[in-house]
Amino acid sequence: MSNNIYLKKGLDLPISGEAAQTTRGVIVPDVVAVKPTDFRGLVPKLLVREGDKVLAGTPVLADKMSQNILFASPVSGTVAEVVRGAKRKLLEVRIKADAEQEYVDFGVKKVASMSAEQIKEAILAAGLWPSIVQRPYGIIANPQVKPKAIFISAFNTAPLAADMEFVLRDEFENIQTAINALNRLTDGGVHMSLNASNYSGTPFHRLENVIQHTFEGRHPAGNVGVQIHHISPIQKGETVWTVSMVMLAAIGKLFNTGKYDVRRKFAVTGPMAIKPAYVEAYPGTAIKSLKAFYDPSYNLRFISGDVLTGANVGKDGFTGFYDNQVTILEEGDKYEMLGWAKPFRPALFSSSRTYFSWLTPKKKYDMDTNLHGGPRAFVVNDVYGKVLPMDLYPVYLLKACLANNIDDMEKYGIYEVLEEDFALCEYVCPSKIEIQQIISDGISLMLKEMC
Repeated sequence: MSNNIYLKKGLDLPISGEAAQTTRGVIVPDVVAVKPTDFRGLVPKLLVREGDKVLAGTPVLADKMSQNILFASPVSGTVAEVVRGAKRKLLEVRIKADAEQEYVDFGVKKVASMSAEQIKEAILAAGLWPSIVQRPYGIIANPQVKPKAIFISAFNTAPLAADMEFVLRDEFENIQTAINALNRLTDGGVHMSLNASNYSGTPFHRLENVIQHTFEGRHPAGNVGVQIHHISPIQKGETVWTVSMVMLAAIGKLFNTGKYDVRRKFAVTGPMAIKPAYVEAYPGTAIKSLKAFYDPSYNLRFISGDVLTGANVGKDGFTGFYDNQVTILEEGDKYEMLGWAKPFRPALFSSSRTYFSWLTPKKKYDMDTNLHGGPRAFVVNDVYGKVLPMDLYPVYLLKACLANNIDDMEKYGIYEVLEEDFALCEYVCPSKIEIQQIISDGISLMLKEMC
């Protein structure tokens, strides 16, 4: 029996470009990138050189601080380029993929007969440990720590997010295997949150060995951080782990097939996407591989992830390790004369009823990246509290982060949040403040001073 939690606060962004539930094909990759920048706090150690041959599952990076945490190549091929930035910072390992994929054979394993240590060793050896994220701070989980519990969100309420039932409709057995394995790693159980509006319609409610919860409400109801806050808030000194559904399927495939297989369905979405739909691809796939979905004559922004929390990777970039969505927007570089003075702007959505979008609640908008204003003074108001369904004082937490006041950051909830939980606060902010960056800087300070 699941317990239902209703969230009154939040906001569903009415943006156009939702992906149709059809798969337009499989992307045969030319070059795939492994990006250390996808992982917070990682100090990478390079394990390969240009020209080396690799298989899918061959480790290409390791964590210098915990060298048993490996990062594997998603494809078989040849290391084509090692990309470095300022001060020789490692940015990407680019791998030219083979036409026929070959995999490292890690061996099929029966989870029921394995101990917790054997399960950890299997996930670590295959390079799938980075799929487990530790809270607080959103870093790769420490394999030496036993978490209070493990949390999984089985639905996503972010703008234009991929539909989990469609993406994972053939992965039920693998997900169940992964849950059985993760149950061995904690005494607090595996908690899975489901969408209350589709509880009986999703196959995930039939999963065993999970503690089920249902959530009802607008975005960010699907954020695992919001769910943890309402199920079992993180206190100082406590650790929990989270795993996304797509990575859960990859862990299950490791035990059931013996392969490092991180292929997934990506939702290609956004107002500027041509016939938005799904494609099967690898994490680290080049944006140029999606050329059938956009018109290069426009000035476009390519986001790996959703519009609120995704990374602007550019047309020459690559998708992220954790992402299964690409959003294509037009750059908001067109000047609108006296736009602020116009009383009626039907093409724009307003969360504060500044315009008349509230009269057409079902309308979808072709949003672009225009901020419609610039940064202003940080004014104390209640707009953040209307979209943040957590019992926190967001303004006080943000000001504590700005002041680098660790005591106040702890008092106001830094252990419970990541940037994604404050994404809507940034969207509705009347001062146009980069709130997610403030939270990110606060977390970086906590990692530096407390870990």
